[in-house]
Amino acid sequence: MIKRELINNNIFTEGQLDKIHNATIEILKENGIEILSEDARNLLAQNGAEIKDEQVYISEKMIEEAIESAPKKFTMYARNPDNNVTIGGKNTVLSPGYGAPFVMDYEKGRRRALYEDYVKFTKLAGYSNFMDVVGGVLVEPTDVDDEIRHGKMLKAAVKYTDKCLMGSAMGAKKAKESIEMASIVYGGMDYVKEHPVLLTLINTNSPLQIDSRMSDALVVHSKHNQPIVVASLSMTGTTAPTTIAGALVQQNAEILTGIILSQMVNPGAPVIYGSASSVVDLKTGNLAIGNPETAKMFNGTAQIARYYGLPSRGGGALTDSLKPDAQAGYESMMNFMSAVKSGFNFILHSAGLLENYMTMSFEKFLIDDEIVGIVDNYEAGIKVNEDELAKEVIKHVGSSGNFIAEQHTYDHMRDLREPILSMKERYFSNKDQPDTAERANKMYKEIIENYECPPLDEKIEEKLDKYIENLKD
Repeated sequence: MIKRELINNNIFTEGQLDKIHNATIEILKENGIEILSEDARNLLAQNGAEIKDEQVYISEKMIEEAIESAPKKFTMYARNPDNNVTIGGKNTVLSPGYGAPFVMDYEKGRRRALYEDYVKFTKLAGYSNFMDVVGGVLVEPTDVDDEIRHGKMLKAAVKYTDKCLMGSAMGAKKAKESIEMASIVYGGMDYVKEHPVLLTLINTNSPLQIDSRMSDALVVHSKHNQPIVVASLSMTGTTAPTTIAGALVQQNAEILTGIILSQMVNPGAPVIYGSASSVVDLKTGNLAIGNPETAKMFNGTAQIARYYGLPSRGGGALTDSLKPDAQAGYESMMNFMSAVKSGFNFILHSAGLLENYMTMSFEKFLIDDEIVGIVDNYEAGIKVNEDELAKEVIKHVGSSGNFIAEQHTYDHMRDLREPILSMKERYFSNKDQPDTAERANKMYKEIIENYECPPLDEKIEEKLDKYIENLKD
């Protein structure tokens, strides 16, 4: 988790935020949003929404009540209490990549993701000093039956880490099963209902639609007091206006609708204002998440969330590059650092992704972990106290002197951040100089080979295995 000591960057003025808010109200009142779930529509109607067929029209009052009800911050509870995290305030909580159907490594190239890959990435997340939340669809294990896939993924997160967890958004049934598995891990449903232990990603369908699978999962998780990220995946010029301001208005309408629904189910249920919206290159029709416009869109998203006083999600170590190369490095650093500077409270896609969300790379995971460490160090700011000001040693050394042998230097010689992956050596032609991806390939293999799972009660593991087996019935 990154603690942001520096001031957030803002891309909008207060007046511009008011315009975005007012435009959103107009869209929701006059155009409405399509809700495909009859149960969700009925709940909205019971609480004052106007319904015409599948279109739901939402008032400003409903928005205000939901924003007032939603918590400004909340704590997630891990299996190991040392790994609990608070989402909100100046905290930026991190999670690896999510949803990629493909994986890549330096030697074998790109291929379909398997369960074995899911376990490896889970171990890398467990190894990392920065990844706080694991699980969910870290990659899509195509060799596991769909009916038990969510159970196997959650069990892997429990077995190979003791960090905070992600649940399933694949409809009401799988959401309920995720919560029941969490109750096995945490000692009962009463504990789960009183403690947020599963964070779940609820995606809208742009433009202006929420499908039944997502809304039904939203209802289940909110009813059990489990936190959700309501996120729009608008794409400029295709599923959203091509202008960033227009895309943010549409995105805002979708996200606020999900938050309203959550608060109607359970006032005070923890929610995160989220975005995975992207810029599209209309010359090619491809996503352009490595473009600076994506960083600006995310910055606007974080500022809108603060406008409403809500925790926010967005950004990540995102790139359009197909390989863990220089392009992947500079685009990922831009997107991740700007996301932290924008003030996001939760960043999904913090490590591993290539090819705009499509591929997870083992090497890129460790490269991104290095990026996260650099940004974490930067965000800590600079200490200013009597010792750090170093007045006495400056006076002692005086003009034309040298600080190398001073005690103050010895006292602080380890202050400099030690790289995990980066090299700080000089070039020697007679010495092997592997590039970053090669070093990362070697390092990830060593991590996987030597990884030690945190302790897990055998009875809990047995109960989880039996529960997953019963999912096949």
